Parts: sequence; C-alpha cells; structure tokens
Amino acid sequence: MVSSPASREATLIQEEVIPLNARKRPSWGRLAGGIAALVFAVWVAYTLFMAPNIHWDIVVDFFLDGPVLEGLGVTIALSVISMVAGVLIGLLVAVMQLSPNKVMRYVAGAYSWFFRGTPLLVQLLFWFNLGIIFPRLELGIPFGGPKLFGVEASIITPFIAGLLGLAINEGAYMSQIIRAGILAVDPGQREAAEAMGMPRRNIMLRVVLPQAMRIILPPTGNQFISMLKTTSLVSIIAGADLLTVVQRIYLGNFEVISMLIVASIWYLLLTTIATIGQYFLEKRYSKGFDASITVKSKVIKNLALPGQRKKTTP
Repeated sequence: MVSSPASREATLIQEEVIPLNARKRPSWGRLAGGIAALVFAVWVAYTLFMAPNIHWDIVVDFFLDGPVLEGLGVTIALSVISMVAGVLIGLLVAVMQLSPNKVMRYVAGAYSWFFRGTPLLVQLLFWFNLGIIFPRLELGIPFGGPKLFGVEASIITPFIAGLLGLAINEGAYMSQIIRAGILAVDPGQREAAEAMGMPRRNIMLRVVLPQAMRIILPPTGNQFISMLKTTSLVSIIAGADLLTVVQRIYLGNFEVISMLIVASIWYLLLTTIATIGQYFLEKRYSKGFDASITVKSKVIKNLALPGQRKKTTP
C-alpha cells in the first residue's frame, strides 16, 4: 500500500534544526545593580557582626538553652495544632458556604465576617479573659434547660486561650481559601460523578478536593508560615512560647537585642523548613498539570523552517 505524500510528510519527515548561535547582549545596568545589592548585603552583615552592643557570645550561649528550647516546642505545638484545627474548621465552613441551604450559608458567612473583621490580638485577649463573662462553662439544653456538662473557666490556660484564638481565627481565613479551591474545579467533574451515582460526600472527598489541592496548597503553606510568626502574639497573655521565654530571659540579664536575635534566628529556621515542605507538597500535587509543557517543548524542538527540512526515504 502506497502512502500519500501528505501522510509521508507528516510521519516520515525529520526536521533538522539549525542551531542559532544568538548571543545575549550584556546588561550593564543589571550587572551594576547586582553588584551594588551584594555590596550592600555584605556591608549590613559586617555592620551587625561588628556592632559592639550586640553580644554574639550571649546569642551562642542561649541559642540552645533549655528554656528557649521549651518555648520553641510550645511555638511549634501552637502552630501545628492551630493550623490543623483551622484547616478542619475552614473545610467545614467552606462546605457550609457552598451549601444550597441559606441558613448554613448565612451562618458560615457571619463566622467568616466576624473573625476576619476583628484583630487577632483582641480575640486572644477575649479568650484569655473568658472567665470574666462565664465563670463556669456549661453545656446543656439551651434557654434555661438542664445542664449536662460543666467545668470551671479556669481550665482556659494561656496555652488553651492561644489555641482557641489562633485556630478559630485561622479557620475563617482557610474557609475562603478552600472555598476558592473548590470553586476552581470544573463543574463537569461533579456532574460526571453525580451521573455515576456517587453520594455527595464521596464526590467532595474523592473528586473535588483532590483536584482543588493544587490551588489550596500554596496559600495554605503561606498561612502556616504566617502562623509560625503569629504565635508570638500569645506573649501578650504569657503563653510560654518562644518570644515569651526570650522576654523573661532578657528582663533578667538585660540583653534585649541579643535575646531577640536568638528568637529571630529560630523563627527564620522554622519558616525555612516550612517553605521547603511547602515546595515539595506543591510539586507532588502539581503532577500531571505540566505535562503539556513537556510535549510542547518536544514539538518546538523538532520544528524548523521549510528550507531546513530534510525528507527521508520512505
């Protein structure tokens, strides 16, 4: 069977690409700007290192000090627990906002409006002083009904108050992030799953959320990095976090700047580790979305001008 010239052109032509030896003209302005930025960074580092009022020996001595490490552990615990709780709350609120039930939508919208509209510091102070309003926390039938469970408000320690404030506030922001990720998924995916008879819960867990993760993860990673630093606000209620411990130490030895440098270095290390973890998570959930780039690169590599093509013998 003899193939047509068109099919032979499409299948048996090998393109020979003539390499272009194009040289990029140097940008002297960019080069000068880079050198200036490097010199400035070295100058700042040298100035800080040689500053007589910064006692680097104190920084080294207290960097791995026991109380500092205990405060670091509290900071990590606050960040992780609050973030996990915030994601779960945000998922619930996002589903409520997308619900066809108007009451659920209004309740979820009011929650997001209130906790995003009031400062986090005010919320932390409110949870810490909750015992002033409710000396005893009770759970039971509302509107004067019998009480089934009750505890003293003194159980709300600074750590618990910090958890409540950080988690509930984070849930309001995560609800908007998750809602945006869910809305970004093609509605046809949901319709196809419904046509197959899948229940709504399975559609959300197995179809919608896995595809939405690619959009949800980047801002969620940013929120967690922000959470690592936001935990320093619990120092206002003596939350025993890293900053609180550092403040207690420099009130005793008067090494304010040195101890703040210790805290800053630890915060930088934590955010660096979180950034690396975010990168690998995003890379995992973005698999399959950049396949077209690879295909296009192969096609472009084989393209050539008509005068550069060379036919092979069929």
